[in-house]
Amino acid sequence: MSSMNLSKDNISRVLIIGGGCAGEMVIHELERNPQLNKKAIAIIDDDLSKIGKKINNIEIVGTRDDIDKVIEEYNIDEIIFSIANISKKEKKEIMNICKNTECKIKTIPGIYEIIDGKVDIKQVRDVDITDLLGRTPIEVDFKIMGQYIQDSTVLVTGGGGSIGSELCRQISRLRPKELIIVDIYENNLYNIQQELLRAYGDTLKVKAIVASVREEKRMEKIFEKYRPNVVFHAAAHKHVPLMEFSKGEAIKNNIFGTLNVAMLASKYNVKRFLLISTDKAVNPTNIMGATKRAAEMIIQTLDEKSDTEFVAVRFGNVLGSNGSVIPLFKKQIEEGGPVTVTHPEIIRYFMTIEEAVGLVIQAGGMAKGGEIFVLDMGEQVKILDLAKNLIKLSGLEPDIDIEIKFTGLRPGEKLYEELLLEEEGLSDTRHKKIFIGSRIEFDTMQLFEGLDKLYHLVKEEDEDGLEEAMKELVSTYKNPEEVNVL
Repeated sequence: MSSMNLSKDNISRVLIIGGGCAGEMVIHELERNPQLNKKAIAIIDDDLSKIGKKINNIEIVGTRDDIDKVIEEYNIDEIIFSIANISKKEKKEIMNICKNTECKIKTIPGIYEIIDGKVDIKQVRDVDITDLLGRTPIEVDFKIMGQYIQDSTVLVTGGGGSIGSELCRQISRLRPKELIIVDIYENNLYNIQQELLRAYGDTLKVKAIVASVREEKRMEKIFEKYRPNVVFHAAAHKHVPLMEFSKGEAIKNNIFGTLNVAMLASKYNVKRFLLISTDKAVNPTNIMGATKRAAEMIIQTLDEKSDTEFVAVRFGNVLGSNGSVIPLFKKQIEEGGPVTVTHPEIIRYFMTIEEAVGLVIQAGGMAKGGEIFVLDMGEQVKILDLAKNLIKLSGLEPDIDIEIKFTGLRPGEKLYEELLLEEEGLSDTRHKKIFIGSRIEFDTMQLFEGLDKLYHLVKEEDEDGLEEAMKELVSTYKNPEEVNVL
């Protein structure tokens, strides 16, 4: 049986998972919207006392253990997961059964996303890979850890990007005095500005400013005019393979852009400066990671000389962010394949954008200055498994309907990522998922001599000398071949 075997009148036959209120609402919505060409055929529920009962004339025919049998018996094309109030772990267990069928899978929003207790059929969405990660979202305690934002003037660089825009959303909820959003790309900047204006109207003061963090005079005018209390520095070039072919641009943006904004933060007495960093800064094998490690070194050095509290927050890959693997896989599946994976053994840490930003804001609340905060991101995930799961969630079979093609590691790419340098070690914080890496000593004089050398090489567009100068600056920077050993 194929998931595309619809009945003669082109109606998709739907199995409802969940015989509670949410399931009832979905059945009702399907009946009210015949244009969707979906018909509820049967219901699954783990409550044995419900078996045999009917909701809107649709029978509850078994538990999760019966899903495979029911799909075959009732010729099901599609599954709608209709339980709003369920733990991530339990949802993952049921989703794992569903994904091994050939059915398309959709899900309703969680209980906290359903307004007025109604499920709008427009909210029923394709199952996302986050449904299969099965990690409980990180708890956010903004009451304590977000107080430093309330009534403060907050500046976010790179505020139009995937991380930057989510920072703006979460900061806005914490009632800042004013939010200054800086980005070089006006389209993204406009989008987040309009989104916040729609959400908050006149209750939130938002300024959207087109500017590059590289421009000293332009950025100084912004600091001079708005006098921010808190700076979140998210502006960066982050695309690993692209930056391998534009090393000078990565250095200008990620190193000298950071130096520029950090120096201004110190000059204009910003209370707290948070650098968005990455696990790719640890033993980097690419220019992007090496520039982010250099940025960490800069802010740790400035912290010792300044009244501003400078900290970095380091995390792994963010699901669904610009340039990340999930949107690419989805596009490839929509186009009929192939889905491209660089290497069968490549693994990564993953988290959601909301979690990443929650971590950044909470870490800011714990900052004393000089720390590199690190998130416990759970187990690493095999990219090949992500690809297979997404194909299955689309109701298709890997290597039958959609080919998986291995393309080879890209320039600067590691098989695995690390969150800590070996020397760093970890110490606990008040949050069970956030740790602080112990400081690694480095020669400050050497750092500034190295930055001076880099500056002149970049100014002269001397691509040949850049990599060697970066390896002198960041002693842990290695070639991928030196670390990609299975």
